[in-house]
Amino acid sequence: MAAKKKKKAKTSQELRQTALKTLQKLVRLKAADDTGYVTCVSCGCSKKWNEGMQGGHFIPKGSSSRWALEEENIHPQCSSCNQFGMKHGSAEAQYTLYMIDMYGKDHVEMMLNTKKNPVKFYSADYREMIAEWDKEISNQLQRVGL
Repeated sequence: MAAKKKKKAKTSQELRQTALKTLQKLVRLKAADDTGYVTCVSCGCSKKWNEGMQGGHFIPKGSSSRWALEEENIHPQCSSCNQFGMKHGSAEAQYTLYMIDMYGKDHVEMMLNTKKNPVKFYSADYREMIAEWDKEISNQLQRVGL
């Protein structure tokens, strides 16, 4: 009988990437209507939650450990707005207006003012987040008929 290979544990950075992808998926599913369509917060186009839509970060995930894994910082964006539009187009301005409408100017200012406040997550934290979000994803998939 061959010996089982021991599965290498994911690093904290690998777990962070999994957590980011999991939360982005959850955000798109939660924002979807009962037929699975979501609306881009920047340009207003509507597509299936998993067809050309992404979980766009208001405060970029690379610039803030504080907000990268917070649901209120992530909303559905089409791939065009999330990639090109946030850097070179009007998507960032439209996203900001959406955030102010959704959360209020004071809250958005607080988010921007605290984006450099670091938050340290450990592997166990990421595993816990992923497990919780996976459960929510299962519920949302059932809601949209998948």
